[in-house]
Amino acid sequence: MSRRIPPLNPLHVFEVAARLGSFTRAAEELQVTQSAVSRQIAVLEGYLKRRLFHRDPHGITLTSDGDDYRREIAPAFARIDAATRRLLDAADANPLRLRSYSTFAAKWLLPRLPRFHASHPGIEVRLSTGIALVDFGREELDVAIQFGAGDWSGLEQRRLLGDIIQPVCSPKLLRRRNAPKVIEDLKRCTLLHTKYRRNDWHDWLEAVDGPDISETGMVLPGSVLAYQAAMEGLGVAMGQLPLLRQEIASGALVPLFDRPVTRPLAHYAVWPARRGADHRLRAFLAWLEQEAAQG
Repeated sequence: MSRRIPPLNPLHVFEVAARLGSFTRAAEELQVTQSAVSRQIAVLEGYLKRRLFHRDPHGITLTSDGDDYRREIAPAFARIDAATRRLLDAADANPLRLRSYSTFAAKWLLPRLPRFHASHPGIEVRLSTGIALVDFGREELDVAIQFGAGDWSGLEQRRLLGDIIQPVCSPKLLRRRNAPKVIEDLKRCTLLHTKYRRNDWHDWLEAVDGPDISETGMVLPGSVLAYQAAMEGLGVAMGQLPLLRQEIASGALVPLFDRPVTRPLAHYAVWPARRGADHRLRAFLAWLEQEAAQG
């Protein structure tokens, strides 16, 4: 014999209204209108072929059938609630495992991460850094920050920050007699390169019809060191503007020549398409997109 189970949404609405003793308060808890609550109760009453509530100008009260029905189903909803909370609490106890480029982490993510923890105190973010293309089949990760054209096979992705580049230097370098005032002046400056973004100077100089000097200068292991070297006055670095808003706002670094160049690349949040996104990852992705939209 098949089970006789009424429509579950009207049943849920009945449990809430019976527990709270009010269609208005039930509507507030369920975040629907009072008329929607009334319609769902009417659907359940039609299915059960009996009235569950007395309705009068002063409010609602359960009929004897409604009170008996509430007593029978309320423990089932309480058990569903308890089981769901246990599963969600267990999921929150597991950290969200994130891998990022060290520059993105240092210059953009870490200064903002306290805001995520404040709004989602139950979700721990465990951060690691790396350069190589992420392999979710071999690495225990939930999400990663990747830089590229957004064409990775088998990965879901959210675009975060575009790649806008422009030379930056320290104010102390600009106070020197030989400070660069026009692009041609870069010929007498030390260009600061980074190992993993070796084409940045070439791409920018080509885009602005600058001199062919992209092979000169000093190569540093990463962008963080290049920016620090620039702040110390050692030369001119190619800045990733979306990652340097704090340094530019504080005056620690100054953009040169007012010639930003946008490249067809971006930072993306990526995760395995086959795995989907649980509530922890959905919360983190929504937060990342909100922060990225604010600049």
